[in-house]
Amino acid sequence: MTVARRVLGAVASGVSVVAAFPAAAAVDAPHIDGAVLGLWWAVPFAGILLSIAIMPLVAPAFWHHHFGKVSAAWAVAFIVPAVIIFGLPVAAYELLHTLLLEYVPFIVLLWALFTVAGGIRLVGDLRSSPATNTAMLAIGTVLASWMGTTGAAMLMIRPLIRANAWRKNQAHVMVFLIFLVANIGGALTPIGDPPLFLGFLKGVPFFWPTTALLVPMLLIAAMLLVIFFALDTYLFSREPSGPPDDRTGERLGVEGGVNILLLGAIVGAVLLRGIWHSGVDIIVYHVPVPLESIASNLLLVAIGMLSLRLTTQDTRAGNAFSWGPIVEVAKLFAGIFITIVPMIAILRAGRDGALAGLVAMVTTPDGRPIDAWYFWLTGILSSFLDNAPTYLVFYNLAGGDAVQLTGSLATTLMAISAGAVFMGANTYIGNAPNFMVKAIAEERGVRMPSFFGYMAWACIFLLPLFALSTLVFFL
Repeated sequence: MTVARRVLGAVASGVSVVAAFPAAAAVDAPHIDGAVLGLWWAVPFAGILLSIAIMPLVAPAFWHHHFGKVSAAWAVAFIVPAVIIFGLPVAAYELLHTLLLEYVPFIVLLWALFTVAGGIRLVGDLRSSPATNTAMLAIGTVLASWMGTTGAAMLMIRPLIRANAWRKNQAHVMVFLIFLVANIGGALTPIGDPPLFLGFLKGVPFFWPTTALLVPMLLIAAMLLVIFFALDTYLFSREPSGPPDDRTGERLGVEGGVNILLLGAIVGAVLLRGIWHSGVDIIVYHVPVPLESIASNLLLVAIGMLSLRLTTQDTRAGNAFSWGPIVEVAKLFAGIFITIVPMIAILRAGRDGALAGLVAMVTTPDGRPIDAWYFWLTGILSSFLDNAPTYLVFYNLAGGDAVQLTGSLATTLMAISAGAVFMGANTYIGNAPNFMVKAIAEERGVRMPSFFGYMAWACIFLLPLFALSTLVFFL
């Protein structure tokens, strides 16, 4: 509870500080023009990525105690040059825009899902077997689109860890949990993954992803489940001993059932942003914060606090619940969100920016979209950048008209959506739940692959399926 108050207190402190800036009309907002940025502005972002990838390997003790300071240092490495070159007003606007409209809603939603899902505990005799593990991954994949990839991943990870705790080989279970539940399963509704929610806010019908992405999602998910079952069967057979006979006779059941209702409340709070258009903005130094966004964030905080109040400590203790993983995600992604600012600005500059060559790849000389390139470029950039703004960049590059993109250009929007959602599984930072799964698993003693080791798993198991999807759906 103490750490929860610290996290929420930090958010509240940040809001009170930024409120000290004078308000002004958003239309006159100072901003960084991505067309004038060179690729050297990517150095802080590359630095934080390499730190996440390398430092846990070469300096694990230092990283464990100081990862927050490393993240802050790379953020400062962007902020200071931005202040010097563009001036304090521009740097302040970009920083506040990122924190108020992107990072705070992001971390508040993650905190709420982490808190509520951490209060649901599956009890009873759940014995590890390839069939059981595969069934649990399949259930999580189905749930991901309807309770969010974060909620589904947090719900499934603890029973999977508990059931497989006796095994020597168990990291692959967590890797496929990231593939399926934390990413690919979230492709069918705006609730599932943030890029699709942005599309919903831009006018894409709520159930459009359900029909457009159902077949690609089922194809990839089914093949991954078959691959996992075969791999788990092989590794299960190589365990030095069988599962312990520690059955208690207790029936399978759920503790903390009230949190299932609270997960539904979280979905409602998220949908509030897309359904309610108040027309009222709170302007904080040129940054318009919609009233519905503020209300949604406050509801999410209230739901999380209600979960803490209504869930017994025994249930959370049985889940080995701790605040460590969400604190780690909050600190690292704060640095990522800040250092990503110039990269998104360059992408938004389109053909006038330093990445004009990449932008030009998605259209033919006569202006027709190339769906395969939309899929791969959206996906590759989403693997390392935040997939929500990356989706928005390519959405606007394809015309930005929801009617056209769900009509005559439906395959293009399908490619953008699939790339943003599916390929978030390519790296630990491609989607926030990926890093949370890694942090929780390591906290529970599972030896997870390194940053590059995980990417090797993705290259082996995911990229061939994405290539197949390209041939089937986007050529």
